[in-house]
Amino acid sequence: MFRGKGSISLVGAAIVGLGLLAPSVATEACTRAVYLGSDGVVITGRNTDWNDDMRTNLWAFPRGIKRDGAAGPAAPTWTSKYGSVVASGYDLGTADGMNERGLVANMLFLAASNYGRLNGKPPLSTSLWAQYALDNFATVEEAVQALQAEPFRLVTATLPNGIVAQVHLSISDATGDSAVFEYIDGKLVIHHGRQYQVMTNDPTFDKQLAISAYWEEVGGAAFLPGSTRAADRFARATYFIKSLPKAVVPKFIASVPERSYANQAAASVLSVMRSVSTPFGYEPPGGGYASSTIWRTVADQKNKVYFFDSATSPDAFWVPLADLDLKEGAPVRKLTLTGGKVYSGDAAANFEPTEPMRFFAVRP
Repeated sequence: MFRGKGSISLVGAAIVGLGLLAPSVATEACTRAVYLGSDGVVITGRNTDWNDDMRTNLWAFPRGIKRDGAAGPAAPTWTSKYGSVVASGYDLGTADGMNERGLVANMLFLAASNYGRLNGKPPLSTSLWAQYALDNFATVEEAVQALQAEPFRLVTATLPNGIVAQVHLSISDATGDSAVFEYIDGKLVIHHGRQYQVMTNDPTFDKQLAISAYWEEVGGAAFLPGSTRAADRFARATYFIKSLPKAVVPKFIASVPERSYANQAAASVLSVMRSVSTPFGYEPPGGGYASSTIWRTVADQKNKVYFFDSATSPDAFWVPLADLDLKEGAPVRKLTLTGGKVYSGDAAANFEPTEPMRFFAVRP
C-alpha cells in the first residue's frame, strides 16, 4: 500500500491526540527527524532508546561487498553499489547509517509490525533491511520504486536481550526526500514525501500523522507535551525541527569558518534530538521502565559527514565519509565503541580493518 500526501481530519486527530494522554506500558523507543535547510543542507538526526547495552560499534563498508539475506538458501543475494558507514546493533545488524550518496537509513522499533507470510518471495533477515537500502539506492525515489514491488519478505527473530526485532524503516536522501516503510497486518505500507520529516517508534505512522495534525492545531509555542512517550516525542521533534534557523546565527559564532552553516545546523539537529531523549537511567515514578537514549546520530547528507553522540560516556565525534576508503576491494573497517572507548573530532583514522559483520541469521 502506497500513501503520499493526504489530508487528516482534525477532529479525528484530536481524538487520537487526547486519547494518547492515557497511561500505557513503555516499550523500546527511538526518534528520527529530518532538517530541511537552505543552501542544499539536509540533516537527519536519530535517537536510539533501548533497555540494555546494544554493544554498538561503527562499521565502514566499501562498495562491492557480496551479501545474502541471512535467511537460508532462498534468501536474496546482491553486491553493494555504494559504500556506507553504519551503527550496529549487537554487531549483528545495521540499525542506522549513511551511504556515500547521502542516503540515510534509520531502523526503529514498532511493536505493531507484522511481516506476514513469505508467499513465495525470498526471505530477508530484518538485520539487513537498512543495509539493503544503503547498499542499493542513491535516492529515496529509487528505493520506493524498487521496494514497493516487494522483492523480498522480512523475517525476524529474538534479539540477544530477549526482544523480538519488530521494526519499521525510515530513509531520507540528500535532496530532503523521505519515506517510511512499515509492515502492518502483513501488508507493506509506504509513506513517501518530503513532508514526512519526523518518525518515532509507536504508534503506526498514520496515527503519528494524526497526532502531528492535532498538535499543529494547538500550536507548539502555546503548549508542547513533555513526557517520554513516543507520541509526545513526535510532537516536540516536529515542532523544533521545523523551527531551526536556515542560516548562521552570528551572535553565537565569533568567526565564520568554512562550512559554519552546515556545522551549526548539525549542532542544532543534535540539540533537537537531545530535547526528545529519555535521560540515561531514567525510571518512571510508580514502577515500570522506560528505555534510555543510549546514542544519537546526526547525518549531514550534503557534506557526507556522520556524527555520533554517546549517552553512556559523554562523547561526540564525527566521521567524514570522504576520509574513509570505500573503494571496491578495500577492507571492511570497524570503529570500536564498546569497552569505554572515547573519541573526539574526526574519528575516521581510528577505523581498523576487521572481519565482515555476521548479520543475524534467521529461519524462514
